[in-house]
Amino acid sequence: MRYHPDLLNELNFLLNFNLDTTQQGLKVHKNADPEVIAAAKSLHEKGLITMNDGGYLTDLGREASEHAQALLTLLREPQTA
Repeated sequence: MRYHPDLLNELNFLLNFNLDTTQQGLKVHKNADPEVIAAAKSLHEKGLITMNDGGYLTDLGREASEHAQALLTLLREPQTA
């Protein structure tokens, strides 16, 4: 099984959240790329963000964002044996 492009868009969306604070959300504007708009809507439907056009991370969304950011860091950094 592979990551579907829609899921990659959702993962990329989750990477935009600042995990250092719960007071900073995101706003997806109507003129944003359709993929970004669709990702936000899907994440909202899954209960990961508070609004269908962004908003804040839910508890589940924060966990998902932490995992997405950790995975990206893991894959970007050279591993030492």
